[in-house]
Amino acid sequence: MATVALLSNPRSTGNRALLPRVRSYCAAHPEIFHYEVESVEQIGKALRTIARVQPKVIVINGGDGTVQAALTELHQGGHFGDNPPPVAVLPNGKTNLIALDLGAHGDPLVALERVLEMARGDMSQHVVVRELIALSGGRHGSTPVLGMFLGGAGLADSILYCRNTIYPLGLSNGLSHVLTVFAVILGMLSGIGGRFLPPLPRPVRVSMIRDGQLTGRFCLLIVTTLERMLLGSKTEMAGGSVGRMKLMAVDQSPLALLRAMAAAAFGKLGRNAMQGVHLDRGDMIRIEGDRSSVILDGELFHAEVGRPIVLTSTAPVPFLRLAA
Repeated sequence: MATVALLSNPRSTGNRALLPRVRSYCAAHPEIFHYEVESVEQIGKALRTIARVQPKVIVINGGDGTVQAALTELHQGGHFGDNPPPVAVLPNGKTNLIALDLGAHGDPLVALERVLEMARGDMSQHVVVRELIALSGGRHGSTPVLGMFLGGAGLADSILYCRNTIYPLGLSNGLSHVLTVFAVILGMLSGIGGRFLPPLPRPVRVSMIRDGQLTGRFCLLIVTTLERMLLGSKTEMAGGSVGRMKLMAVDQSPLALLRAMAAAAFGKLGRNAMQGVHLDRGDMIRIEGDRSSVILDGELFHAEVGRPIVLTSTAPVPFLRLAA
């Protein structure tokens, strides 16, 4: 029986320099069962093996795609029966949204050491629950894929622009994200999208089952079960039960985007109604459009005419929160 099971993806960008340190740390701490995969397709086999050592906590060391694939397999694979161990996520990869929401930031080895310290004692006070987003549609014959943060409309286009155009420049993550924001705003002001700017968003219709729908062009479309939404801010949203999916859509307007970013920066997002900024909760959300892209924890999907993407929330899943 292991105290901690660590699942690493050596092909993750952040692991190229980190993994030798991780291997040395695990070699010095036999309480850690370390399993490395070469591709996300091996995660199912990895978790079947990890289940045999009955860890107190599972730690995921990889990018957003690795985390998403592991969460999907944990929820759907049934390897741990009805009582899966809590999951911790090391701050690794380009965005680390899930890790940040769970209080993991900075040096991944420091976070791993913190997890091991918690696992040696009573973890109950550090365990939190989050619901996952189950995405169906977007691909023929696909089974639901699980994640915690979905970006759509202009946000998905901006993420792809950053990934394909800005990251290859070799700049730091922070500077890359700042340049992407400037490119998005420049595109909105000029009304031009193309090779050097993110494409202009396509029209999209978002339906909150039982609660109406939004239709238009949005520079930001976010659906998440994380506590934090935009610029790391907690969002106050009226109605709905704790843990349900949170939706934010921002009209394709520089003023609407600046309003949302300013409110998020000052911790006021959701306190008052803002023109062009739409906030809501829901148990089921439909996204429809003509080749409108959405990205769920790093994986790309498309909503097409007559084949919408449908989002539902799962039962609560335990996670290990590293921050106090």
